[in-house]
Amino acid sequence: MSFDSKNQLDTPLALSMGDPAGIGPDITLQAWSDRAANALPPFVVAGDPDLFAGRARILGLDIAIEQVDAAAGVHELFAHALPVFPVQLPTKTEPGIGDALCADAIITAIDTCVDWVRKGKARAVVTNPINKKLLSAAGFEHPGHTQYLAELCATSDGTPRPVMMLVCGDLRVVPATVHIPLKDVPGALTQELIVETVDIAVQDLRDCFGISTPRIAVTGLNPHAGEDGMLGCEESETITPAIVTLQAKGLDVTGPLPADALFQERTRNRYDAIIAMYHDQALIPVKTLAFDKAVNVTLGLPIIRTSPDHGTAYELAGSGGANPGSLITALKLADALAVRKMAAA
Repeated sequence: MSFDSKNQLDTPLALSMGDPAGIGPDITLQAWSDRAANALPPFVVAGDPDLFAGRARILGLDIAIEQVDAAAGVHELFAHALPVFPVQLPTKTEPGIGDALCADAIITAIDTCVDWVRKGKARAVVTNPINKKLLSAAGFEHPGHTQYLAELCATSDGTPRPVMMLVCGDLRVVPATVHIPLKDVPGALTQELIVETVDIAVQDLRDCFGISTPRIAVTGLNPHAGEDGMLGCEESETITPAIVTLQAKGLDVTGPLPADALFQERTRNRYDAIIAMYHDQALIPVKTLAFDKAVNVTLGLPIIRTSPDHGTAYELAGSGGANPGSLITALKLADALAVRKMAAA
């Protein structure tokens, strides 16, 4: 199946329901309620209509839930009702209590959204948070959305290599390694991995973010970027040779730089993206600076995909205390990236 962007400017965003016991339904309802104030583009939810109607009652929100049979034709409907394409849950869920019986429906919602975008029926995918451990217990073999989305986008030419980028305004951070134990990071870092990660990031920064000549900073792995070998050799043996290779391609790549100083505003503003070496090195500064506004963007796919940069937050589900800021930003960013990518195609 090939990606079809024809006429997608007239299509909505596709939003998956995520874990029904988490805050995904809450922030979806809140985002729709605040649609005018935030100038949100139309979106259609793949999920259980009864779930959203029930959660609206719990939250005391007067929201009309309208069941639709397709993603198309929801623009006028979106003005007065939340469009939901039915993906039925097998059991009633309680806020805050995850249930592995819902795994198939959670996955089906993701499949539906991706299928719509690949067929040109929606312009981008936005995913609500899932519980990876719950899905794993139900037989889901992927560590998260990112790898599963890559599989869904596979073609006869192969499976695309997905790359995670965390975005908050002009701060864009990419972890070269993601969901692996910290003790495994040095062995996972290779010159090839770093080069490929930067190449993918640069391509999407050009195509989707409209940055013609991206300026890339690469962190070191060790404190003080290894201190010339005193604190580690990964910089000299792996990271620097990768940077040299990238520079030889004509790319504007700087590093390895000490991560502890790179994220201060005066320094980070010199770059369009930062490539970090492991998960927390990338996510801690982003979540510290903008926990309720940061967005997860998947690079390297033939589709646009964003998501809130937080988890299911079971403890907040149904309480009215969940902040929809990250989802609202994810919806707006997905729309902007899709429009720019389609214009450049």
